[in-house]
Amino acid sequence: QRRAASIARHVTAAKGSSPSVAAADSARPAPSGGAGALSVVDERTGRRYSLKISEDGTVRSADLKQITAGGDGNGIKMFDPGCTNTATCRSTVSFIDGGKGVLRYRGIPIEALAEKSTYLETAYLLQYGHLPSRAQLASWEEAVMRHSALPDGVAEAVAALPHDAHFMATIITALTALSAFHPEQNPALQGGGIYKSKEIRDKQVVRIIGKMPALAALAYHRRSGRALCMPPPGLGYAESFLYMLDGMGRTDYRPHPRLARALEVLFILHAEHEMNCSTAACRHLASSGVDVYTAVAGAVGALYGPLHGGANEAVLKMLVEIGSPERIPEFLEGVKAGQRRLSGFGHRVYKNYDPRAKIIRGLAEEVFSIVGRDPLIEVAVALEQAALKDEYFVKRKLYPNVDFYSGLIYRALGFPPEFFTVLFAIPRAAGYLAHWRESLDDSDTKIVRPHQVYQGNWLSGYLPLDARETATEAPDMAEIPVSNATKRRIAGLAI
Repeated sequence: QRRAASIARHVTAAKGSSPSVAAADSARPAPSGGAGALSVVDERTGRRYSLKISEDGTVRSADLKQITAGGDGNGIKMFDPGCTNTATCRSTVSFIDGGKGVLRYRGIPIEALAEKSTYLETAYLLQYGHLPSRAQLASWEEAVMRHSALPDGVAEAVAALPHDAHFMATIITALTALSAFHPEQNPALQGGGIYKSKEIRDKQVVRIIGKMPALAALAYHRRSGRALCMPPPGLGYAESFLYMLDGMGRTDYRPHPRLARALEVLFILHAEHEMNCSTAACRHLASSGVDVYTAVAGAVGALYGPLHGGANEAVLKMLVEIGSPERIPEFLEGVKAGQRRLSGFGHRVYKNYDPRAKIIRGLAEEVFSIVGRDPLIEVAVALEQAALKDEYFVKRKLYPNVDFYSGLIYRALGFPPEFFTVLFAIPRAAGYLAHWRESLDDSDTKIVRPHQVYQGNWLSGYLPLDARETATEAPDMAEIPVSNATKRRIAGLAI
């Protein structure tokens, strides 16, 4: 308990005015005003329609099919690129109020979990909807840690990759390979009802959560040139991961407890975040009945994208570019002029201060007190203060998000920037799996098949090849240059 006390002080201070459970509203306000009906008048026809509004404050898109006005006879559709105002499922896993800066896992404020919980306890909460008893937690922790070892074939698959393969490409490869090593759980091989077995389902959950740190360490040592050494028993989740990075098989080595706790808190903060891009990808893939390893690998693939999981690396590059607090005014003017990008500020959901960012700022100071202060923290703090005083950014509700300080912590801990997204993927597996389990039991789950709005040629004839002329303005394949190696081979064949 003593080793967590220092970080707990930072987390408690970060909570600020965040409402406690006692002070929070005891009952949730009716979402979007609650149940009722929406009257719609189609001004094309003059017809009136009544659409049911559910208790969730939603209207079923399928109800719009009844609104027709001639033409091809089809009803209207909702057009929502990026799903900016479309709910694709009902969920009990997490809740976000972006306007108030609130994040809760299964109803518990993120601040309380960061202060009091562990990652594995939080992962249990996400999977099963409640905090475990002492016996349940012990059984859960034992099962997860028992399934941390990797099959030799997974390591061999990773070894076959190029030596400079990106860490995330390595993780995705390894996750997909795991599917092949566990055919007994694959619906494509065992039938679509295999996941109705609670034992089969839960075993995959503990396998994936247990193996994610080992997969990350395997990817890390693919670059370091060292062998992956599994940790001794008795270490926590984050401690075990750090041991796999640094222990090198020494029985007397233990990661620094305060650094391990800092990483544990970061894992808690990144464990789940509602229906984001990668979580939606997991549920999308799972809707086809594909095995869970492939679904999680696809989610990690979405996380690999720089607009999603790579944002904290962009923050670090931005702070390096700024260099010193004195250059911040010039940088912000460049942002306003559209010449610079302000990374780490703003969020699709949050229109207030990201609650995770407040906690991470305190964690940064804790980590710096052990490994040394990163001079870029002064740039970050000054940039935050300047932006929050500038009407341009305040008016646009651009507040620091979770990525703003997390990259500085990872850098201080010695992780290369291209490894940051892996540190995001490790804990987020718990969120993916919680949504996967939920989707299996959801009676509304259907294979995801979005519509499109077709705008191409309506009807074209087929011209024989000899009758076609080269269209100078039509799309064509880009010119793909021939490599020098190909030229060398061609030259050899010509002799």
